[in-house]
Amino acid sequence: MTGPDPSSLIHDLLAGDAPFALIARDDATVEVLTGTVVDVGLLADIPLIDGNGAPREVLALVPFRQVRERGFVCHDDGAPLRCLVIDERMPLPRAEVMASLPSEPVALDGAGFDIDDESYADIVRRVIADEIGRGEGANFVIRRDFVAGVEADPRVAALTWFRALLEHEKGAYWTFAVVTPDHVAVGASPEAHVSAREGIVTMNPISGTFRHPQGGATADTLAEFLRSTKETEELFMVVDEELKMMSAVCSDGGRITGPHLKEMSRLTHTEYMLRGRSTLDPRDILRETMFAPTVTGSPMQNACTVIARHETTPRGYYSGVAALFTPNGAAEGVTHDLDAPILIRTAYLVDGRLRVPVGATLVRHSDPYGEVGETHGKAAGVLGAIGAIPRDTVPAADAEADPDAPVAPRRPLAEDPAIAELLASRNDRLAPFWMNPQDPDGSGPFAGRTALVVDAEDRFTTMLAHQLRHLGLDARIVHWSEATDADVDGADLVVAGPGPGDPRDDSPRMEAMRRVVSRRLFRRAPLLAVCLSHQILADQLGIDLAPLAQPHQGLQKSVDVFGEPAAIGFYNTFTARVAPGTTERGITVGSVTATSDPTDAVSSLPTAGRDIAVEVSADAETGDVYALRGPAVASVQGHLESILSRDGMRTLERLIAFAL
Repeated sequence: MTGPDPSSLIHDLLAGDAPFALIARDDATVEVLTGTVVDVGLLADIPLIDGNGAPREVLALVPFRQVRERGFVCHDDGAPLRCLVIDERMPLPRAEVMASLPSEPVALDGAGFDIDDESYADIVRRVIADEIGRGEGANFVIRRDFVAGVEADPRVAALTWFRALLEHEKGAYWTFAVVTPDHVAVGASPEAHVSAREGIVTMNPISGTFRHPQGGATADTLAEFLRSTKETEELFMVVDEELKMMSAVCSDGGRITGPHLKEMSRLTHTEYMLRGRSTLDPRDILRETMFAPTVTGSPMQNACTVIARHETTPRGYYSGVAALFTPNGAAEGVTHDLDAPILIRTAYLVDGRLRVPVGATLVRHSDPYGEVGETHGKAAGVLGAIGAIPRDTVPAADAEADPDAPVAPRRPLAEDPAIAELLASRNDRLAPFWMNPQDPDGSGPFAGRTALVVDAEDRFTTMLAHQLRHLGLDARIVHWSEATDADVDGADLVVAGPGPGDPRDDSPRMEAMRRVVSRRLFRRAPLLAVCLSHQILADQLGIDLAPLAQPHQGLQKSVDVFGEPAAIGFYNTFTARVAPGTTERGITVGSVTATSDPTDAVSSLPTAGRDIAVEVSADAETGDVYALRGPAVASVQGHLESILSRDGMRTLERLIAFAL
């Protein structure tokens, strides 16, 4: 039996009004999907099972507004969670499909960015000063849109652009066109957000953007990029953020491999692969991983708040995902596999208006005009392919060469020995824990003990809990707003977690974390305080807090932790600070207000009036406090769970042993 004729099929798609999707996931095939459109409200409502109980295939366009399912804020534009319930899938030869697609350029009118370069540079400055500089997070992605008018028929435009992307863009994870009533999406996404097959979950954080110079990239120009501190730390930060998600959905937390290069037509990115095991429904996996930090920021919840402050219009589908749920043949349990690329490098066509959203990842090192250039480079990959801007020209030396001479294929830059060595050297800084196979068996040094991890709105707590389980603790996580006194009092160990913001403010979150810390401190019940909670503990011990002159967001430092050197990752804007040379600090419990609850005053606690002496581990020159330890208490400013904490597990075990 032969398949449908590609030419006839493309003709029918252009002439009809039924929804369809074209997806290229390899170099040989284009999958043509047809079916019916169903819009739903929640990820759980994606109709994977028909009325007879049989599994069915669904392609879902998930808009950014779905972050509301996780309680995060956004500009809500009402963009639907659009599902193409697939009736028929037709894999066709890529070359034959290409030959059948329209190729006449689509005229654009009034093309340009909605935010001019100088205004975008101003936004970058404000985010660095007002958000990163005030402890709201490590990095944030702020977008702007390339817009234009389009008079062509939407179906013709979609298939023309799809062909152009197939022809001119390389290295994409998915090249796709999705045509549904009143909405067209055409893109070449380089990044798989999350996939789940046969119980293995994979995430693919990509960050660091090298814009190819005119005439193409070379090993020398790429090497200069790979040595950039800003680009390297940017990738490490998004890997940390996605490991938080992996630790939430995978029993074994997630293992990282890489780094690799993602080479595209105008850009080269750096990437890692994260893999772990999970038995969750793929819709639940998708919910827990909304959305990629590479297009939002970290920590995720606060990133959404920052986006809402600095982006004045809704995102639509930008930074959401296209999620393909495919039945896997299982009669029970997990019945579908998931393949979900991020919706970036994508052109949207609605009501005769083209929109190509692009964003830059803003970190403490960001140069405003460099980030402006990054948005131009990202937009150019799509716009150049579809002919909206001029494509790269052939280098002069090649243009004069014999056009009939055979052209040797260019070796991938990743195969250059110097480039391979530069990439591999990045892992010298990283924690072996996250690069080795992981499967906690409950037999660690603290087996039989319980731990409560209090989440202060930074899901580094999922990574912390995973490490605690490796150390034998039975760990569970509770959100700060749900941590009851009984919870806090009942655990063998409480880990008060990290979070964004100024530890000195009087927000409900800070008050709740102060209460957690004080209840454990004044009962002399084992407590480990991390980052934000370390600062809160220091404040309760009478140690001064101060903002850093330069935020330590995604910074690895080698510090002394009570006589032992440790390479630790830091994500802090504030610090506890003592006089240089201080090694001990004393406090009388009854002299400190430990709780805002008048029915549970300090004077009624068992340790009221007793002195607590804590050891201080601080920078010899600045007095910045890296760790504290005292009776049943220990704390650390750095993130021992971060991939940047090469000595994180060793230090974590030492501090927990002291607290217990």
